[in-house]
Amino acid sequence: MKCPYCGALESRVVDSRSLEEEVRRRRVCSTCGVRFTTSERVQSHALSVVKKDGRREEYDREKLASGIRKACEKRPLPTGSVDKLITGIEDYLYGQGKAEISSSTIGDLVMAHLAGFDHIAYIRFASVYREFADIGALKDALDSLSAGDGARQAPCESPPLTP
Repeated sequence: MKCPYCGALESRVVDSRSLEEEVRRRRVCSTCGVRFTTSERVQSHALSVVKKDGRREEYDREKLASGIRKACEKRPLPTGSVDKLITGIEDYLYGQGKAEISSSTIGDLVMAHLAGFDHIAYIRFASVYREFADIGALKDALDSLSAGDGARQAPCESPPLTP
């Protein structure tokens, strides 16, 4: 494993922990002595994303995570809940057993998960994903969210500003 600090190729593992979906390893660089953490995730098969214009890209977890994290930014969400959401979406995608999946399918899946997760994050993601042309389209999305079924979780509420 290449050291992220000095670039040396030699390091040794001092601790290894298995988590639900990954293995985390604590390493020490043999050259500079700095400790760093790596994580390993099993990838069952390659997955390609078919874009709206027909291009194909390799699926990138970090690209999905970036979009979801931006939507959930500064929201009072429990620690680790965003990562669990991302892992759940990714497990579903790989569970389909397909080699290709459309970007619109991924976007719709994220929207469905965010609707039950956090209403503000849902609207933030929807505003980029659906490319709202005007305030009317945004209002329609808000109306459909508020008229949704009762199985959806309540939105996260901000803590009070004063005790």
